[in-house]
Amino acid sequence: MATEIKVPALGESVTEATVAKWFKQPGEAVTVDEPMVELETDKVTVEVPAPASGALVSISVAEGSDVEVGAILGVIDEGAQGTVAAEPAPAPAEKEQAPAPKPAPAPKPAAAPKSVAPASAPTSPTARKVMAEKGVDASSVQGTGPGGRITKNDAINSAAAQYPPRLDGPREERVPMTRLRKRIAERLKEAQENAAMLTTFNEVDMGAVMEMRKNFQENFQKRHGVKLGFMSFFAKACVTALREYPAVNAEIDGGDIIYKNYYDIGIAVGTEQGLVVPVVRDCDALNFAEIEQTINDYGARAREGRLTMDELTGGTFTITNGGVFGSLLSTPILNAPQPGILGMHKIQQRPMVMADGSIEARPMMYLAMSYDHRIVDGREAVSFLVRVKECIENPERIMLDT
Repeated sequence: MATEIKVPALGESVTEATVAKWFKQPGEAVTVDEPMVELETDKVTVEVPAPASGALVSISVAEGSDVEVGAILGVIDEGAQGTVAAEPAPAPAEKEQAPAPKPAPAPKPAAAPKSVAPASAPTSPTARKVMAEKGVDASSVQGTGPGGRITKNDAINSAAAQYPPRLDGPREERVPMTRLRKRIAERLKEAQENAAMLTTFNEVDMGAVMEMRKNFQENFQKRHGVKLGFMSFFAKACVTALREYPAVNAEIDGGDIIYKNYYDIGIAVGTEQGLVVPVVRDCDALNFAEIEQTINDYGARAREGRLTMDELTGGTFTITNGGVFGSLLSTPILNAPQPGILGMHKIQQRPMVMADGSIEARPMMYLAMSYDHRIVDGREAVSFLVRVKECIENPERIMLDT
């Protein structure tokens, strides 16, 4: 009996996908629920399981093709005996071979090679060897030894300063954009065109949070099985600020404003395929450990492409951390239809004037908040960011809600 493999429902508002990879070929045996084909949507990668056991008769859609929900991908002959894919043969053991004879030394040239220093700049034998191996022109090396002699270190430093040779290959390569990358491009452009986007900045002293992590990290990790990171502090600080400035947690729908009394915080995660934003639901009801566990799980599954559609939809506010990549300051772009996004950045020691007039080196982080000025006024945006700053510099405010 022939059983069709169809494109399953892919989630709210997702109607198309791209066939990324077939795991089986026609004629091969399959078992029920075994992954058959990988589909790539604009949000997640989905594996379609075999609906029955048997043999794969045919493939209807080739890799790289676009398909709609419900389309037939292939056909299984239920109950048929298919072939089993052959395992790759192990590489034969290498026989012991006698060591190759050393090549005869090359005859010395009558004239000094280009990489040898001129008479006016004597060169040590080891420096000559390094320059010959690295292709360094001795005339370009400034000797630091006695009488301008080029030393081994001079040769090594000069070689390190040279540009690496251009790799072999074509000057250009054209690669089709993935469906995820296309969707990211579309959403970012839509956010710029459809929102009155502005960004406000502040800086926060991370000393108190860093001290708290230092004091409780070991016990926290033993008890909860996850490290106490910075993101849980910022998620909780944002919830505190969102309660006080509800417009930052709202959404424009036509001529209406929808104020949301729940706090689903999106956490931006960078993967090889692109940026995804899984959502931590009801952050106000979660403790620090639960937030860290959720973020840790999302991060691992995002890099493996195993996030579900539900985990990537919704969200009332987003946090992104460019600091993990070394960013000192940036202007994050809105994750529409959300009216606000907080950008964290690299922690850097900077001299700060303290309240008593003294100067101390403090671990400082620049914060950036982009917001939709159609719904969030400048006063609200600035006040929101100041509230986040206060909560991070005094973490007890989060616990006591003060």
